[in-house]
Amino acid sequence: MLDLLITHARLPDGRENFSIAVQGGKIVEVREGLSPDNAPAREIVDAQGWLLSPPFVDPHFHMDATLSYGLPRVNASGTLLEGIALWGELKPLLTEQALVERALAYCDWAVARGLLAIRSHVDTSDPSLLPVRAMLEVKKQVAPYLDLQLVAFPQDGVLRTPGGLDNLRRALDLGVDVVGGIPHFERTMADGAASVKLLCEIAAQRGLLVDMHCDESDDPLSRHIETLAYETQRLGLHGRVNGSHLTSMHSMDNYYVSKLIPLIAESGVSAVANPLINITLQGRHDTYPKRRGMTRVPELMAAGVNVAFGHDCVMDPWYSLGSADMLDVAHMGLHVAQMTSQAGMRTCFDAVTTNAAKVMHLPAYGLEPGKDASFVLLQARDVVEAIRLRPARLGVWRKGTLLARTPEQRSSLTLPGRAPTTLSPGLRA
Repeated sequence: MLDLLITHARLPDGRENFSIAVQGGKIVEVREGLSPDNAPAREIVDAQGWLLSPPFVDPHFHMDATLSYGLPRVNASGTLLEGIALWGELKPLLTEQALVERALAYCDWAVARGLLAIRSHVDTSDPSLLPVRAMLEVKKQVAPYLDLQLVAFPQDGVLRTPGGLDNLRRALDLGVDVVGGIPHFERTMADGAASVKLLCEIAAQRGLLVDMHCDESDDPLSRHIETLAYETQRLGLHGRVNGSHLTSMHSMDNYYVSKLIPLIAESGVSAVANPLINITLQGRHDTYPKRRGMTRVPELMAAGVNVAFGHDCVMDPWYSLGSADMLDVAHMGLHVAQMTSQAGMRTCFDAVTTNAAKVMHLPAYGLEPGKDASFVLLQARDVVEAIRLRPARLGVWRKGTLLARTPEQRSSLTLPGRAPTTLSPGLRA
């Protein structure tokens, strides 16, 4: 007997009336025609034609800073640099308990919204490594219901910070998963390039992945992604490296980008844009016209680069909003990138699911036999409607276990002189 059978589901690729059979926490069959008659199960869920998707994935977040908005003050200018300065003011006031409590609260939000995998950059600049120890504790506590991958992130610059390189190495020794960096925040362009080379060499020596904040700037001459792609090829790190933000590409001239994008594609470097934060922080020094600031998502995708979207921040020194809903991220991403065709909108859904899972190298992700039985049932008929409505998560499962459930939402509309009309979220009778 199966552990779980989900029937009458729509899948993200458009297939309808499919069933998913689960045994031992794994998907064992995905096809039409399965029913309790020919596939008995201990638990049966009728999806009623709603969308069943693999779980949402956030490949770029800062969990050590989340839910700290207003501590010790609010970012008045709304700029990236004031946010970094504000984080510097907050760090001496941090406690491990407060960091853990805020992060666990955020993870609860995430699971309720079907977000079951997060890559979080954790600040290694302070020799105490307090944020690192706190996030390692969070990782241990949330392991039964959420994959938390940690990046050793030298927020103040690995070369710019006294002892920065030693701090980062100690964080990796403690069990942090990925090598991070922030070359554009080093003192000079030369130091930034040197930091990329050094950090990639550390990753190659240790057999680790790389994920660098790269060129989060409006400066078109911030070109550290070029160095990152080169070092990836030199060290044979193809497929193991990600460049996050890449916002300076929005300001670069087309001729240079016509050489840069093929270099990124050849190196196998993936890219993570953070639409909510990029559109908020970039262009702050412009009058008019104002730059959008997000990297060249459609062009990178067209060249074969794996591009994903991250949430980046929720209620912290850089961003005052957010709720752990990756559909908000996809919604903003398709607007900023002007990816409003049907194919473009579907691709933006991929950017917070399958593409993001590739960035994180999640081995058992997807809706195929042999993969983990982790998925979310959305009250939407397709992925475009899911982005448009940000609908209820009717069920969230991890490895076959139900973690969260939201009742189906219906609303009643009454107009003068007309009988009340009950509407589904998709405005379907």
